[in-house]
Amino acid sequence: MIIRMPALLQRAAPVMATSLVMSLGVSLGASMGVSAQEAGMPDVLMDKTNGCMEGPVAQFGRYVGDWDIADEGLQQDGVTWVPGNGARWNFTCVGDGIAVQDFWMPNGANGGPAPGVGTNLRIYDPANERWEIAWTATQSPGFTHIRAEQNEAGDIVMHWVSPPQPQPRRITFFTPTDAGWNWVMEMSFDQGGTWTPVYKIKATRR
Repeated sequence: MIIRMPALLQRAAPVMATSLVMSLGVSLGASMGVSAQEAGMPDVLMDKTNGCMEGPVAQFGRYVGDWDIADEGLQQDGVTWVPGNGARWNFTCVGDGIAVQDFWMPNGANGGPAPGVGTNLRIYDPANERWEIAWTATQSPGFTHIRAEQNEAGDIVMHWVSPPQPQPRRITFFTPTDAGWNWVMEMSFDQGGTWTPVYKIKATRR
């Protein structure tokens, strides 16, 4: 079995899907109750977090903060795990609860320059009780659509919607604790019959 790490994990620069950005703008205006001229940018964007700590938005809101990332990837032999270069991952609350946005900032190899930055915009859809997520990255600009739902254990499971992936993949955010939280990407080589962990993350607060 040959396992290749998804290139998007090493890439990144924010280009959000037009439809999601338009939704974000409309929601901001409605929720703040002030004109664009009257509202200061810190008030409108990411200085307030209470709204991300309430209701279903808290599913991702509980990850808001600045995190140091230790990572490891499964090698092509399907057995050996090798530490990665690590990263910084910053989660922010947008518009006091209308979305959660994060910025993935991987370290460069051997202390070299960082390869870029990636960003997710995570919006909760109350009608369908799930998350709609837009991902983009420096070396792969464009729109990757991901959906996520919280499972019975309280973990968040994400599945790719588009573009199609050669092998199905899913990501699980495990419930955070005082010590931090864990994350795993799995891939299926039999169209979802079984899942193989290929990339793991351990996050600790900076």
